[in-house]
Amino acid sequence: MGVKHFGILAATGLVSLALAGCTTSSGGRSATANSAVYIAALQGGIVSRTGVELSRSETQRALEAEYRALEAAPGGQPVTWAGGEVRGEVVAAAPYQVGQQNCRQFTHKVYRSGRELQARGAACRNSNGTWTPLS
Repeated sequence: MGVKHFGILAATGLVSLALAGCTTSSGGRSATANSAVYIAALQGGIVSRTGVELSRSETQRALEAEYRALEAAPGGQPVTWAGGEVRGEVVAAAPYQVGQQNCRQFTHKVYRSGRELQARGAACRNSNGTWTPLS
């Protein structure tokens, strides 16, 4: 397994662990379990491509912002997050169709110590509501 894939798996595992601590139930289903599925499906998101070292909570916030931007934000509308001494902003473009899937290009900017790092990517929405990043 390559270093990049191990890092993505580690980040996904850390996010899942971080989410495991806060659960709320709704209709017999755990909101945390559902959130963990959506976050894990992002496979570390494009924030992992920025090269910025993030804590577990910062990674969780960043991935949640990516999901919110992809799922519900109007094209061009930033979804922001902050944690510790780092903050970020995710902006998704207008959705487009690839076969039967809705897809979106998006940008994730991370600000730390006066520096801005940016990653660009695209993701497509699966029938179960998760988003899968494109390579």
